Amino acid sequence: MRALVPVVLLAAVEVDAAAVSAMVTDAAGAPVPEAVIYALPASGKLPATAPRPAVMDQINKEFVPFVIPVQLGSSVTFPNKDNIRHHVYSFSPAKIFDLKLYSGKPSSPVVFDKPGPVALGCNIHDWMVGFVYVVESPWFAKTAKTGSARLDLPDGEYDLKVWHPWLRAELPAQRVKVSGTDAQASFRVDLNPPPKATPH
Repeated sequence: MRALVPVVLLAAVEVDAAAVSAMVTDAAGAPVPEAVIYALPASGKLPATAPRPAVMDQINKEFVPFVIPVQLGSSVTFPNKDNIRHHVYSFSPAKIFDLKLYSGKPSSPVVFDKPGPVALGCNIHDWMVGFVYVVESPWFAKTAKTGSARLDLPDGEYDLKVWHPWLRAELPAQRVKVSGTDAQASFRVDLNPPPKATPH
């Protein structure tokens, strides 16, 4: 009988959860990729979860992906896959760091220990721009080219929030209730035009 207990508990956890499908569109109704969607419990109580490491590549003199969402406390590695050296830095209040000229993989990852947006640049190639968005919640996703994202959440009430690098103003959160059935949410965002890229 003891051997069956973990199986029963696992099944209960799977039942008490559902997916929230979110859609982000711009002022003209077009899908918005690279937007971060994250959920904060309405109770304000976040679970104790270990953040997962992430990777931001440098390929063809670009940051790949353009945006990565990570949980507070995550370590991010910035491997350089080009045949030239890069100098990655950030002056953002959420994380100031400086990885001086290097090739290959840096000796240590960067730990993101404050929530908020972190804009990345390369001191050699001015057009290289990328973003790390640090959230306190373990529940987050990034929209695809279709503007859609999916969050798998335990039962409860949550405030859904959205962020994008070119967002003009912060949007109010949307309250959703998860109770064993899938839910939906949509955000209409007003974006600044992206800066023009300098030729490689």
